[in-house]
Amino acid sequence: MLVFSANGVGGRSMEQIIRSGMAVGVVDITPTELADELAGGILSAGANRLEEAGKCGVPQVISVGAIDMVNFGPFETVPEKYRERTLYRHNSSVTLMRTTPAENAVLGKQIAEKANGAVGPVTIVLPLRGVSAIDYPGQPFYDREADDALFNAIRQNVKPNVKLVEEDAHINDASFAARLFAEFLEALKEKKNA
Repeated sequence: MLVFSANGVGGRSMEQIIRSGMAVGVVDITPTELADELAGGILSAGANRLEEAGKCGVPQVISVGAIDMVNFGPFETVPEKYRERTLYRHNSSVTLMRTTPAENAVLGKQIAEKANGAVGPVTIVLPLRGVSAIDYPGQPFYDREADDALFNAIRQNVKPNVKLVEEDAHINDASFAARLFAEFLEALKEKKNA
């Protein structure tokens, strides 16, 4: 098992390993790099993020972890056009920007379209109670409207070849991890039986 950080380099490395044929299956929990690509954050993995497993027929389970945030460096590096947005100073080197409902609608459509292109088993699992540690009631990125825009865009754009699972849990709940694992095992069995 290999774990890749969702920091641009990690996403590009994962896509490269999948392309090389070394991956048997993929659980892609945190495609936040797509938000950076969309809004000009510093941790983009490029426009082709979340595509290799689908192209190669590798069984995959996709979720939407940290899609609520765009990464910038220290606060003073946040582009002026974003200074009035919801920003969170993670530490002195990292400032996070909350994605808007409009951005999430675009991201949801992108995720659905990338999954639609898969030639192997693909499942999207949505955590209906929040997509990051700071997207939780009382936390700075909690925004039901933004999350619903993401979920609705996925629902509206996903095709029948993609299994869509909606879990009444937060992405960091143990029950959500168990569901991801169960869906991954099912995807592996589907590929084996194909």
